[in-house]
Amino acid sequence: MRWYHGTMPKNFTVRLPDDEAADVEALARAEGISLNETVRRALSEAVERRRRDPAFKARVRRIIKEDRELLERLAR
Repeated sequence: MRWYHGTMPKNFTVRLPDDEAADVEALARAEGISLNETVRRALSEAVERRRRDPAFKARVRRIIKEDRELLERLAR
C-alpha cells in the first residue's frame, strides 16, 4: 500500500480532557486557523524538537539496534 502512505493523509482520533480541548480550540481561534491545522502544526513542531534532541536520537538508535537484532533472530 505504498500509494496510501505517499499521497493520502492519515486520519486518527485524539481524545483530550475538556480543559485541554478548550485550550486547543482557543488557540486555533486566536491563530485564525482550523482546529485540524492547529493540531497538525503542534505535532509537526513536537517531531522537529525531538529530531534535534540528542537524547531522543540515542533512544531511537537503541531501539533500531534492538529491533534489528530481533528481526535477525526471527529470520533464522
